[in-house]
Amino acid sequence: QIMKQAPVRFDLKTLHIPSYSAEKLSSMKDMDWNDFLQRVCSLLDSPEKNTGAARSKLNLLHYLCTVAVHKEVASRLISSQLFPILLQQLRAAPNWDIRAKVARVIGLLASHTAELGENVPVSEAIILLTELIRENFRNSKLKQCLLPALGELLYLIATQEEKREHPRECWVVPSAAYTVLMRCLREGVRLFHC
Repeated sequence: QIMKQAPVRFDLKTLHIPSYSAEKLSSMKDMDWNDFLQRVCSLLDSPEKNTGAARSKLNLLHYLCTVAVHKEVASRLISSQLFPILLQQLRAAPNWDIRAKVARVIGLLASHTAELGENVPVSEAIILLTELIRENFRNSKLKQCLLPALGELLYLIATQEEKREHPRECWVVPSAAYTVLMRCLREGVRLFHC
């Protein structure tokens, strides 16, 4: 069963970056875009020393969810230095709320990306999501957060390879990803759609 997630809202007052619209972000010149991206990355990469810092990071992730639904912005973000930082947060953030929201951002980026560069570490993301699902297999709430991102990444790879005139395997998908996905589907996990 697939459930639609509630829309994400961010708090403008506690967002430590300008809250540009997706349209504004997609029309930014390279220098402004790089400045914006640098600020986002440094905020995400900062340690969560207290609950205020964790809340601030969650708010930033909520903002990213709202702009990641724009095709041009999603394509730019997934191909930027933000994607490896999202993977790092997914791997190591001590707060599972942050990890869950990072997974949602990754799923939204994958869902709305029009063009995927060959250097984007999508295989690493799939391996990481597969490991996290396997390690937390008995935690259905976590699986509900992680599985949609895994599914969206697999679909993105399939559509990108279908588009290419001479498809070659740029992104390796481990068989464990399909095994975990099928096991979850067999067990009837209720999924949240990005």
